[in-house]
Amino acid sequence: MRMLQSVTGRSRQTLAFMGLMCVMLVATSAYATAPSPGSYRVGQIIEPQEKTTLSDREFRAILQSVDIIYIGEAHYTPSHVEAALQVLHSVVNGGRKPVLGMEMFSWDGQRGLDRYLTGAVTSTEDFLAESHWKNNWGGTYADYSPLVDFAKNHDLALLGLNPPRPLVRNVAKQGLAAIESSPEGPSATTGGWAIPVPFPADDPEYRRVIYDQIEQCHAGLSQEVYEKIYEASVFRDEGMASVISTTVKSETPAPMTFVSYTGAGHIQYGLPIPKRVRRQLGVPAKDVTVYLHALDPEHPEDVDHLLDEHIADYVWLTALGPQGRQPRCGE
Repeated sequence: MRMLQSVTGRSRQTLAFMGLMCVMLVATSAYATAPSPGSYRVGQIIEPQEKTTLSDREFRAILQSVDIIYIGEAHYTPSHVEAALQVLHSVVNGGRKPVLGMEMFSWDGQRGLDRYLTGAVTSTEDFLAESHWKNNWGGTYADYSPLVDFAKNHDLALLGLNPPRPLVRNVAKQGLAAIESSPEGPSATTGGWAIPVPFPADDPEYRRVIYDQIEQCHAGLSQEVYEKIYEASVFRDEGMASVISTTVKSETPAPMTFVSYTGAGHIQYGLPIPKRVRRQLGVPAKDVTVYLHALDPEHPEDVDHLLDEHIADYVWLTALGPQGRQPRCGE
């Protein structure tokens, strides 16, 4: 009988210990953990500064506490659109009203966007025509339709971030100086769109990063051409930032979270769009940058590079898209 009691006591202690360990394991999985180099997996959301992986709960709390969320994608990657939908769901579930801004739509197509969201236009064909999709983006709409559908089904505002392509081409051809020096005024050069004149002073840090990337991606061009490509990039980023800052200043609807969805290059290092938005707002903004990366398990060095460079506040690893791995320019 004593032996039975002894064994039973030990069993209880063992079970209690095992239970404690299970609780500790569960608790650990709910908070940030440090991934070992090369052990990256799809679904991880990594904070580059400390190189820790956030739990879903931690990440949701961050998304629900900021005013602006910048999401950077690799174009035509389905897992990146899915990640953006998860972000939007988190914001909605947190009791805030997101406003979605997309690089894939432009200012001159805003009326078409509005008419589609309100039901005034019902066919996809008419919607794409009125939103000038073909002229400004031109890719397969189905790749991005889930984001538009989310906005429509949740009664959200959806804003085109991009300046119209003909306007960007005009800047690439004539340069930013042409906007300021036009005898007929800025409207003659910009098609009537509200462009700041004089244009904001150049950002040395932005120039260093973007100019170097332009040279790597377009080798063999003249310095004059490089400068025009660079000025067109400045113009696009300043223009997209103006849509975000103007909307945030309006504070409608409140409480509102602006979710910006662009190519990852527009949020890298917080420079292209986020820094310009902060300057335009003139006050500190609670924002976060989320860099989406389609993980190729055979190339963990891609993730190492993003983390070492502190490319964004968070790097979210997703599944590869149909295009496979997309090497950096110059690689």
